[in-house]
Amino acid sequence: MSLKMPYIRILVVGALICLLPLVLDTFYMHIAVLVLIWAFLACAWNIIGGYAGQHSLGNGLYMGIGAYTVAYLVNRFALTPWVGLLVAIALSAAAAAFIGWIVFRYALKGAYFALVTIALTEAAVYVVSNIPALGGAGGMQMEYRGNSLAYMQFAGQSGYFYMGVLMVVFILLLTQWYKSKRFFYQLIAVRENEDAAEALGVDTVKAKIKANVMSGVLCAVGGVFYAQYFLYVGPRSVFGEVVSVQILIYAIVGGLGTTWGPVVGAVLLVPLSEIARGQLGNSLPGSQLLLSGVVMVLTMLFMPFGIIGAVARLRQRWQHRSATPLVDSQGGEAS
Repeated sequence: MSLKMPYIRILVVGALICLLPLVLDTFYMHIAVLVLIWAFLACAWNIIGGYAGQHSLGNGLYMGIGAYTVAYLVNRFALTPWVGLLVAIALSAAAAAFIGWIVFRYALKGAYFALVTIALTEAAVYVVSNIPALGGAGGMQMEYRGNSLAYMQFAGQSGYFYMGVLMVVFILLLTQWYKSKRFFYQLIAVRENEDAAEALGVDTVKAKIKANVMSGVLCAVGGVFYAQYFLYVGPRSVFGEVVSVQILIYAIVGGLGTTWGPVVGAVLLVPLSEIARGQLGNSLPGSQLLLSGVVMVLTMLFMPFGIIGAVARLRQRWQHRSATPLVDSQGGEAS
């Protein structure tokens, strides 16, 4: 039963979250959908950044591939977004495998890996901005086709909300399932000590490429949902470095290498950012980014293992104190 509890917990939380549309108004429903989008993307990044320890700053590239693929295929060929989703998965997997093979084959790590990934993302911004078929710098507006599951569009926000819940529950279940597999332990070994992992027979390059592909494909899926929700994609809105940084901030604040950490980070920071944007957007542009940065700095200073890590440590301390017998003034155990 204990092995099934994490899965049951995820399903129960997902079921309870489905009740939120009954009490939230339009503004807060919009924020809730954004929380689900960013939570999904942060969970996807957590595979390569949290478990494998490769702090990519370029996952916006895969999100952009997903968003632009579905937007182009829907606008140009009137295909259903579900077909676009499959094409986006294939393209993002190929891109992630190629980039991973080049980067990890030449053993780029740490800051060098981060710089390469953010450079690729920035390059994608300029490439897409100069392709007229993709809308150029102005991006692509998608047509609203009515309340249609076939076109992944809904009349109200509730449809997007429930789809977002399904996506987050899916990626949490997937993460939890992988934590019992050999591949997961290989990623942990790579993160903790890559040389020792190789000495134990782990193909570290293959493991990191596989993690990069998984992370990239899931980010592309998130990009498809993002495009369908906003019905617009622009070079900076999906490929920009700000997007990539936002994704990792939510994972870092919530707790790297944990199942629930990215979700907790998104639940905390997305509403704060959106409320700050609404209240201070005119008088203090970029206030939401400033707020996210401050929270991240404070988290790294006082909770280096994120919110989930801090809660786990407090629980361990409490359990340790509870297990320690009381001692009286004479040195014996109190009765």
